[in-house]
Amino acid sequence: MAYIDFVSKIHKKTKRNYLERMTNEKPEIIEIAKKYDYEYWDGDRKYGYGGFRYDGRWRPVAEDIAKHYNLKSGDSILDVGCGKAFLLYEFTQAVPGIKVSGIDMSKYAIEHAKEEVKPYLRVGLAQDLPYEDHSFDLVISINTIHNTYIWDVKKQIQEIERVGKKHKYLVTEAYRNEREKFNLMCWVLTGECFFHKDEWEWLYKEFGYTGDYSFIYFE
Repeated sequence: MAYIDFVSKIHKKTKRNYLERMTNEKPEIIEIAKKYDYEYWDGDRKYGYGGFRYDGRWRPVAEDIAKHYNLKSGDSILDVGCGKAFLLYEFTQAVPGIKVSGIDMSKYAIEHAKEEVKPYLRVGLAQDLPYEDHSFDLVISINTIHNTYIWDVKKQIQEIERVGKKHKYLVTEAYRNEREKFNLMCWVLTGECFFHKDEWEWLYKEFGYTGDYSFIYFE
């Protein structure tokens, strides 16, 4: 298990006004966001992404991951919490002939996913992956597992371990200090687990995770 940062190049410090999220209507906004429907992906920015559209930004991430894990044609990747599967599409471009699969609880996201990889996607839960043991050379999950309660986080990690046969890579939102903790809790709409990075590392060991990981911080 090692800390490896593949995502900071597209998740750098921003000029977000975190306090703007802390309004009296935030509880209602959270309820809508957690449906992971149109409003969350493509509706008003206050409900989530404000329009989650393909722009190619995930290509360098796919290329770095493919290089690090020496992925080649015929290898298989599962993205747990794939959303609209933009990253999976980039893997098919970075490694021609690679086999991709994706799963997400959002029916809307799967229905509006990148057309080129849509046949390889399905709606489902990360804590109950519908795949055989040791099915994938690489299992990734980026910004997903912290959106459930801790008992489901454990199940998700165990499922990722079960279906992976080689490499695993997780990314969660975390904090290193009180300022980042405050920003995280102000900004995030769908999170359930708000942990210090050391807590995440402890949990990974407790839950038997053997793969690699990194964090996204709200500086």
